[in-house]
Amino acid sequence: MYKDKLIKINEWTYELPKTGDMLVHGRIFISSKLLKDLDEDCLRQIENVACLPGIQKASIGMSDMHIGYGFPIGGVAAFDADENGVVSVGGVGFDGGCGVRCLKTNLTLDEVKPKIKELVDELFDNVPAGLGIRGKITLSREEVDEVLRNGAKWIIEEKKYGLKEDLEYIEENGRVSGADPKNVSETAIKREQRQVGTLGSGNHYLEVQYVDEIYDEEAAKQFGLEKNQILISIHCGSRALGHQIGTDYLKVLADASRKYNIPIREHELVCAPIKSEEGKRYFSAMCCALNYAYANRQVIAHLVRESIKKIFPKAKVETFYEITHNSCKAEKHEIDGKLKTVYVHRKGATRAYGPGRAEVPKKYREIGQPVLIGGTMGTASFIMHGTEKGMKEAFGSACHGSGRAMSRTRAKKQYWGSTLIKELEQEGVYVKARSLSGLAEEAPGAYKPVEDVVDAIHQANLAKRVVRLKPIGNIKG
Repeated sequence: MYKDKLIKINEWTYELPKTGDMLVHGRIFISSKLLKDLDEDCLRQIENVACLPGIQKASIGMSDMHIGYGFPIGGVAAFDADENGVVSVGGVGFDGGCGVRCLKTNLTLDEVKPKIKELVDELFDNVPAGLGIRGKITLSREEVDEVLRNGAKWIIEEKKYGLKEDLEYIEENGRVSGADPKNVSETAIKREQRQVGTLGSGNHYLEVQYVDEIYDEEAAKQFGLEKNQILISIHCGSRALGHQIGTDYLKVLADASRKYNIPIREHELVCAPIKSEEGKRYFSAMCCALNYAYANRQVIAHLVRESIKKIFPKAKVETFYEITHNSCKAEKHEIDGKLKTVYVHRKGATRAYGPGRAEVPKKYREIGQPVLIGGTMGTASFIMHGTEKGMKEAFGSACHGSGRAMSRTRAKKQYWGSTLIKELEQEGVYVKARSLSGLAEEAPGAYKPVEDVVDAIHQANLAKRVVRLKPIGNIKG
């Protein structure tokens, strides 16, 4: 039904026309191959988001798009506070601040491959991973508040976990402003339970990778990336604290939707005006989740450095870049020839700023922000860079990963964790996991082909390929 409505703009862009209650059209960046297998409900969610007050330009879907809560995962939407714009839990998700930290090393594939089992075993022992697992840091109630206010910055300055220079290469320099712990419930604080510095479960991972292919020599040189160089990617978020913030504010925003007479087409799309008390409280609490996620990845990065140094004492390990893909940010974008401040929701979508933006580290500013696209433990990941076209057409956004092709329940019926470990080892990827059933949920076959997903974004010119990364070691919760 919805696919029949789509208008093909070009080979990589489709439009869902503005009809009925839609305030803007839908814009989907996808290939015909990926569109063929796209669940119709994703387009229904694109339509629903397009009906929310204050939405600007378009309700956007990326090539990795799949069904989410309210917003599709792979969805982007921006709202103007001066046009009754809203903030929504559904536009961020229940893991606010989830993202990827990429560390680069001076090690090569030839050096690491013979010791990959030793390295992965050391990382597995040193980095806490799994559902409900506790970390190595015990924080007082006051210290938890400091993490929520100041993120990775506080972890480095007060706990000495990491290097000051890490901050330059973390989105927002590891701390967003506007975070007030008073807007976070005691239930969420109790669920923190020493989880800072823990990987978690689900699709989160810690992966040892190498640069397998270089697509853009000049961009790779600017990023300091070389063929067969070893990198480490850390994918995780705000853990149970962030989930509880989402749960708490789903109820708050449901009441706000009724209070402000905002028509809601799907339960998880409940929202509040940006300028309302409820909207301000949610945005502040969500900022706390972002800061917690920055702190979490900072601690893990420190533990990764320790592990690498233990196996390779002369190794140099530095932060390449860190970016979130579940967030709401107040950003300045050009709309209808005017520079506006809009609240950009990215739900399973990566910020992908183009050249010249002050938010991009000076070292990368000329080429554009690094865009980190995670794949699966058996395929590949990609590093791209943002573009001017992406700024104009998608508020500086791109896809965030492969995107699920089947549910976790179906994946567990089709794959076995123990079998996957053996098969992946035969392919040259050494995997360790806390849960075999959790591993089965994340089988490579449960995801869309990452090459196709990335190619659609590259061809649409929202972000451009720089290098492909292949895994040789992976840790799952």
